[in-house]
Amino acid sequence: MSRILIAEDERSMQELLSTILREAGHDVTVVGDGLSAIARLGGAEGERFDVVLTDLRMPGADGLSVLAAAQKKCPGVPVIMITAFGSISGAVDAMRLGAFDYLSKPLPSPQALRSSVERALTRTAKADAAAGARQRDVAETAPSADDNRPRRSHANIISVDQVMAQVVRTVEKVAERDTTVLLLGESGVGKEVIAKLIHESSERAKGPFVAVNCAALTESLLESELFGHEKGAFTGADMRREGRFVQADGGTLFLDEIGETSPGLQAKLLRALQERTFERVGGTESIKVDARFIAATNRDLEKAVEEGSFRQDLYYRLAVFPISIPPLRARPGDILPLAEHFVAKLSKQDYSPATLSDDAKQALLAHDWPGNVRELQNVIERAMVLAADEGVIEPDMLGIGVVGSPVRGGTGEGAVEAGAGAAIAGGGTLKDMEKRAIAAALAAEGGNRRKAAKRLGIALRTLQYKIKSYGLK
Repeated sequence: MSRILIAEDERSMQELLSTILREAGHDVTVVGDGLSAIARLGGAEGERFDVVLTDLRMPGADGLSVLAAAQKKCPGVPVIMITAFGSISGAVDAMRLGAFDYLSKPLPSPQALRSSVERALTRTAKADAAAGARQRDVAETAPSADDNRPRRSHANIISVDQVMAQVVRTVEKVAERDTTVLLLGESGVGKEVIAKLIHESSERAKGPFVAVNCAALTESLLESELFGHEKGAFTGADMRREGRFVQADGGTLFLDEIGETSPGLQAKLLRALQERTFERVGGTESIKVDARFIAATNRDLEKAVEEGSFRQDLYYRLAVFPISIPPLRARPGDILPLAEHFVAKLSKQDYSPATLSDDAKQALLAHDWPGNVRELQNVIERAMVLAADEGVIEPDMLGIGVVGSPVRGGTGEGAVEAGAGAAIAGGGTLKDMEKRAIAAALAAEGGNRRKAAKRLGIALRTLQYKIKSYGLK
């Protein structure tokens, strides 16, 4: 039987919470204000609570004060915040300060409360087991020269810039908890790499890491992909299929491009993230999963909430611990290490070994990288193809700078050269010339973006980014 302390000033809420938890077999103690809760946390020796539930707004002392007292007097005991919907942002702040979870008023369902408490108790049990294992290791293992080795390896993080180093330090801290993380940043900055780092640095590292690109599928297909479906749920569903939520059980589910989901699916995601339960498409069986959730987006979700295209409650559920990943132009110290990493990586594959010339390095440093790390990788891969004979990558092989600059390879009927010449002849800033060159390439290919990107010698995603940023049609 687990001991649970409830700090809640509303009588009806006291009765609801205590009834649900007592029916679940827990020993419940209820107090009506924050000061009483703090006093109980510092009570007689031997009085220990396994979980603390506290309202955020209470007379005398608020939920944040209860949280601080719990962290000081009984460290490691999970604290769950309870708050009215209008104060959810305050609960999110509390989670950043170390609260385990939050529940909104009115209570979404009895299962939401039970599920949150069960997950809190599971974390406590795991922490106790880990502490016991560490004590045994200390007793049984003699000190060695390796005791000062780094706790974790970041083999997939190629970075020397201090801006990115701060991100990695933040990741290390949040990885220790099952807190939901929202990764923010432009397309191509490496959000999935950071998500994998969080997973690999956590206690779930031995479990699966399951990634879903929410922008790649229609609403109906994405719902089936996430939750699975029953046989006969829709045309073509000739057998039951488990979704990504089930596949991620015991590990981490990464929801990339979460900002592109529809309002209908957002409501279903909110319930799944909040209660850790869902139903397959076409099914009625309630399925429970134990997974950590990481989401990512290149959109401004706060603005999307204001515009009504993204649910406010889902945003708060996701933005418990937001991490902003800086664009490549904001960490110039990483440009050359990343470029040389890609060169070395490709040299071990099907490409002839090559090196970057000093002029090529300067060209890389001078570029603003609107497509970020992904654009850099594409630029290096293209250059490796062109450098196959010489073994040295020169600036003209990179295809960066003014779009439409001399590119080795076919140029069709000369439309790109003519367009580039006209762009330069038109004068103006570098961006003005680039815009005209892109417009010329699109016109030459009848608006076909893939062919235009190929003619310009840049990645399709880079072209799409530039079309959007310049407002071209």
